[in-house]
Amino acid sequence: MNSRVIAVANQKGGVGKTTTVVNLAAGLAELGRRVLIVDLDPQGNATMGSGIAKQSLKLSGYDVLLGEASIEEARQPAKEGGYDVLPANRDLGGAELELVNELAREARLKNALQAVEEQYDYVLIDCPPSLNLLTLNGLVAAHSVLIPMVCEYYALEGLSDLVATLRKVRVAVNPKIEIMGLLRTMFDARNNLSQQVSEQLARHFGAKVFDTVIPRNVRLAEAPSHGLPGLVYDRASRGAQAYLTLAQELADRLEPATITPSV
Repeated sequence: MNSRVIAVANQKGGVGKTTTVVNLAAGLAELGRRVLIVDLDPQGNATMGSGIAKQSLKLSGYDVLLGEASIEEARQPAKEGGYDVLPANRDLGGAELELVNELAREARLKNALQAVEEQYDYVLIDCPPSLNLLTLNGLVAAHSVLIPMVCEYYALEGLSDLVATLRKVRVAVNPKIEIMGLLRTMFDARNNLSQQVSEQLARHFGAKVFDTVIPRNVRLAEAPSHGLPGLVYDRASRGAQAYLTLAQELADRLEPATITPSV
């Protein structure tokens, strides 16, 4: 089975994008799936949140995008959590400049992933919170996009921008990409505005909105400083349990049910 490649993207920062990537990877791994995180953000937060020291990387996504290393050579296992990471650090920010005159520069990641597509069930791409060549590489490589978003007024505006961007990407370079789902993150049920925005999302996007809602949770916020997914740091926390539920919901959406032949 080929990998299901999912870009986790939002042009607005601070929406729990990296937290979603790391904890969803751990959740899917717990369900027995083989998972690779591709950290496409030069800040390297998914790398650090997986317990990998970005300062001492010998190879990273930078080398892969420039064609100087394969994913097999550059990937590393997460400290805990049962998944692999193609790590990133500040070097990745220089890839844009170095690739500017290269042919098919937006397809570098897609081409690199072809060599490992049989080794993983899911590839989760942590895209930067901006539309640049790195994000474009993620969107060209992906089959679908998972959009984490906070239920605030400005988030709806950011969502409109992202939907417009995906429309352009579909026309220009990746006609098969689609929105797989919208994920409500850092949700505070006591906040009336959160409830209102959540209802608006459900009305406009229907089944595209995940049933699972990720609550605002201190333990999830603490986990990256220990280099661990929230699922490992405090499995019993509300945030960790929500991501376990999300992993199951995503698997149910994307994996056809096994049909038992009638006798």
